[in-house]
Amino acid sequence: MANKISGQGTTRCTETPRPPGRSCITKILAEFADIPVSGVARHVSHSNAAIPIGLSPCLFLLSVWLQFLISFSIPPHNNKLRTERDIHSHSHSPFPLSSDLRTYPTLLSIYAVVLSLYLHAYAIRSDQEQFARMVVSFKYWDDCIEAEDLKEMWKEVEVSTEWIDAGEDRGQKVHLSRDPDGQPYLTQTEMRAVAYIVVRRHFRSQIDPDMICAIAELESDRQLLAVRYDKKSKEAKVGLMQITHKNAVWLFSEMGYRLYDVEQNPDLLFRPLVSIYFGAAYLKWLSTFQDKERTEEFVIRAYKGGTKKATHKSTLPYWKSYISVKESLPSRKFFDDGPSPANASGAPPPVHAGASESSGTEYWDSITTPEDMEQMWAHPDVVKEWTRSGEKRGKVRFSHDAKKRSYLSRVELKAVAEIILSKYFSTKGVKPTYLCAIAEMVSMRFVNGVSPRIGLMGIDYSTAFWIYMELGYRAYKVDSADDLTKPFVSMYFGAAYLSYLSEYEGKERTPQFVVQAYLEGPKNVNLQETGPSWLKFEQALGNYEATKSKIQSTCAIL
Repeated sequence: MANKISGQGTTRCTETPRPPGRSCITKILAEFADIPVSGVARHVSHSNAAIPIGLSPCLFLLSVWLQFLISFSIPPHNNKLRTERDIHSHSHSPFPLSSDLRTYPTLLSIYAVVLSLYLHAYAIRSDQEQFARMVVSFKYWDDCIEAEDLKEMWKEVEVSTEWIDAGEDRGQKVHLSRDPDGQPYLTQTEMRAVAYIVVRRHFRSQIDPDMICAIAELESDRQLLAVRYDKKSKEAKVGLMQITHKNAVWLFSEMGYRLYDVEQNPDLLFRPLVSIYFGAAYLKWLSTFQDKERTEEFVIRAYKGGTKKATHKSTLPYWKSYISVKESLPSRKFFDDGPSPANASGAPPPVHAGASESSGTEYWDSITTPEDMEQMWAHPDVVKEWTRSGEKRGKVRFSHDAKKRSYLSRVELKAVAEIILSKYFSTKGVKPTYLCAIAEMVSMRFVNGVSPRIGLMGIDYSTAFWIYMELGYRAYKVDSADDLTKPFVSMYFGAAYLSYLSEYEGKERTPQFVVQAYLEGPKNVNLQETGPSWLKFEQALGNYEATKSKIQSTCAIL
């Protein structure tokens, strides 16, 4: 009895054993013809001329079928099996033959061919995920992320704690977790950290990291090499976020998400940061589908079934599962005891911590150029404050809060804003007090920022890089996200972005527009009503300007 092994299990043909006739051959041919041309086939050859997996065996079976027909049209030769021993020796064949059929040597070869094709079918129809794992294999974190990204992971306190507890060492390769089947996956702590890193760098808080974590939980169970084949679309969904290669290429080539060239190298989609990058990009696109502000439910259901099924009953169970998973995710709190925008008038205690006490950035001089430090020492208010604190040239300490996180005093923050504006934006007329108020809101003056925003001004890496490349503001280099934790660099790109927004789309914009656009994105501004962000901005601005009447009397931020 012949067996056909597929990726879903073993099914058995129930017909009585017989010579291959039209019925059996046709069924075999149909089975091969039904083999999907998986998107994973692209991993075999990145050439555009790559032959689909299912085509070669189909053509081969067709030739066998023709040979079978021809064999029936040729009269039998007089070459019967000679002896009973010959007959007995063939009785153990996996396909028992009648004595009449043994007179056809051509048919004997066909049986051998068909048997080999069954074995070939097993290889082709084996689980696509197993095939992908043979092509892409990760043993360490170092295999699937860049060195700079690994440093970012180590900076996440929860991640570093988990890794150290597991026996990992800084400077050594970090092992990926593996399930009982030996497949690599991300722990919830790692998944959350990667999501926050991607959002912080590229999506300016427009995407909820918990949304990404919940989708990855549902789509791939946090498995890096997960592959799911969709028979209807004839495509494979891969990686943490189960993104198809077609969608990733569309986001890359048409939507401007060009950080990772998935068009030339589809294997990149198995990497965690790459998968989340394109997954988040797709979520962002869905959130404003057809230029309408979409609900979270629409976005999630559309992610699962496409925009046409976002309101169809078939995607409702997925939405309910998503809500359940999202609510069960571990909570994550940031900077609980730091100064808050709601109470912006309460400054952190102006106490400078010594090197032995601080786990944050220690000295101004370590992340500031000598030229900028000279400018700070030339500022009368800064000199007065630093002298009173006992600071010395070459070793100026940052202030630290109770958790030893570095922050700027209001005197230092205003000085940095004034220096940047006088050197690079003197013709623009941007107000230093506006920059300071925004810094109060987005970073609470912490040097490293408040996650998911980074640095004093909350400018993410992708925006800073765009400002550098497209708008031509190149006084400071921005080679990585770490550069944006430098006060002068962050203030420079914050001022450049504020200047850009003040003349957004060639129009002179009001302070209300500029502030809301900076905090929420220019397409999300609503000038019909005074939003909470503007009210908080006025409150923060009160720490740097005497009265609110000044704000209301100005018609522009410049």
